[in-house]
Amino acid sequence: MIETSKTNAKAKMEKAVNSLIEELKKVRTGKAQVSMLDAVRVNYYGNLSPLNQVASVSTPDATTFLIAPWETSILKEIEMGIVKSDIGMAPINDGKVIRLKVPALTEERRKDLAKQVKKIAEDARVAVRLIRRDANEEVKKLLKDKAVSEDEAKKGEADIQKLTDDTIKKVDQLTDEKEKSILTI
Repeated sequence: MIETSKTNAKAKMEKAVNSLIEELKKVRTGKAQVSMLDAVRVNYYGNLSPLNQVASVSTPDATTFLIAPWETSILKEIEMGIVKSDIGMAPINDGKVIRLKVPALTEERRKDLAKQVKKIAEDARVAVRLIRRDANEEVKKLLKDKAVSEDEAKKGEADIQKLTDDTIKKVDQLTDEKEKSILTI
């Protein structure tokens, strides 16, 4: 019974870490990363579609995106989608492909992004701690209902704490890597 609580807590903590990874991908580092364009939606025959479903997106160098649409007739739609998405880059349309230049980050902007990363990480840590609390409450309920012994409950809580510590360590590691990539010029 305690194993179920631990397994559920572990699965939820892994989801929290995966969510953190996805959130960190959205934070700009000054280098072109295809995931930066995930928010761009293009009007494709009346439907809003993700950019990567209507065009090939590549990064020929560290600061440039090259967007080659499957159909050249939707170049204007892609251009409008980029402008509307407010990603801070102006599209350059040459009639066949669209190029985007990633603007260089100022030191002040880098520090702001680092603060943003710390806030995202703190949100992930809070989520992990809430998962720990819920799992510990399940264990205490099992103890109260006399479904497990006191020793089993103590061991279960210790295992959940170790799982929490390991997950928070992983969150800190991911955050440190992202901060380093932001602050490195």
